[in-house]
Amino acid sequence: MTTIEFYTGIADPIAATHRLALKVYASGRRLRIATPDEATTLALDRALWESPEDAFVPHCALGSPLRDATPIVVDHANDHDGEADVLISLCGQPPKYFARFERMIEVVGADSALASAGRERWAFYKSRGYPLNHTDMSKRG
Repeated sequence: MTTIEFYTGIADPIAATHRLALKVYASGRRLRIATPDEATTLALDRALWESPEDAFVPHCALGSPLRDATPIVVDHANDHDGEADVLISLCGQPPKYFARFERMIEVVGADSALASAGRERWAFYKSRGYPLNHTDMSKRG
């Protein structure tokens, strides 16, 4: 069963997702990042190209012919038929394919509307019996 971790109170969800993606990549796991829209997909793509400055973080879009050979897939498509171990979601709704992953990380921004949507997703997963963990990033320095 998928273990779901919520990181809430995030001031900059793009930056937080970038940091999480680098950690997952360093662990050797395959990662899918689900974004809510094309603008977020492009912002994460740019962040992964630019940082770290001294390394390359291999990533591509879901439709790329290189997807099966690439450890990180970043896309706003509402499906995922490839392999991956970890899912990071920035979406307002649970991705319909989340249960295919061993671990999912929900990145929830500090904005009140994002926090409210995050609470609804928490209730959704909880009602279905998924193991949940929560870290409130607003209380960290």
